[in-house]
Amino acid sequence: MMNEPPRARPRRRPRLTRRGRLVVLMSTALLAGAAVLVPVLLLGGEPPKVARTALVVPEGRRATQVYAAVDQALGAPPGATQKAAVGARLKLPPAARDNPEGYLFPATYPISSSTTPRSLLSYMVNTANQRFGAERIREGAQRNGVTVYQTVTIASIVQAEAETAADMGKVARVVHNRLAQGMPLQMDSTLNYALNRSTLDTSHQDTKINSPYNTYTRKGLPPTPIGNPGEEAMNAAIAPAHGDWLYFVTVAPGDTRFTNSYEEHQKNVEEFNENRRSSPAPG
Repeated sequence: MMNEPPRARPRRRPRLTRRGRLVVLMSTALLAGAAVLVPVLLLGGEPPKVARTALVVPEGRRATQVYAAVDQALGAPPGATQKAAVGARLKLPPAARDNPEGYLFPATYPISSSTTPRSLLSYMVNTANQRFGAERIREGAQRNGVTVYQTVTIASIVQAEAETAADMGKVARVVHNRLAQGMPLQMDSTLNYALNRSTLDTSHQDTKINSPYNTYTRKGLPPTPIGNPGEEAMNAAIAPAHGDWLYFVTVAPGDTRFTNSYEEHQKNVEEFNENRRSSPAPG
């Protein structure tokens, strides 16, 4: 845990982050009406019509969410894509240890009758390798003293924590500043990943769970990315904003406060708590 000044009986443990805002969104989009024409060489015949759809993978989705979306898009039994990923021999970096989390690149992927879970996962990973293998990514990682794989992990945290694209650079700076000072990251998004959930509320008990993704009790980065980041989050991870911030919390929509003062952060967290107390219950 972070070495912080003691305080008297808080209503809720001050938390570094905005809390998880992942929303399970798995959708398929129909392209070009119901079909597209595929030109082939035929003598005196019409080109056959092949039904195609597209799978949209939004930024920040976890691998389990992507697997479920692929199952749905291909009409496969639940769990089929996750099983396929185990023996797919995807072209992942050695540090990933055959876990594609972070490398299922967010994009729109075409699907046809010949698409399989393995071929679609391979398409995503190959796209990620192309994007993450760019020279500017390698140089940015080296400049920050981390590997490309660690940069993807940082980007996945940024993707989960930043409320807006404008905040991504600042969130990335907080991560780098804490790593540089040997402070635990204390990110609620990593707890949400460990607990396979998405929530704004993190209890004191949650921060005590025994997991390598518990960045309250373990210093450094989690062992893998916690989702699949997009371009903006990767850009923030390699080129974070300049600042000495160590804390942040979104006190209200569109109002994220960054500071290097623990006392100021406490006030911001209390404002967040007050806003939550005064907000009507959902539904």
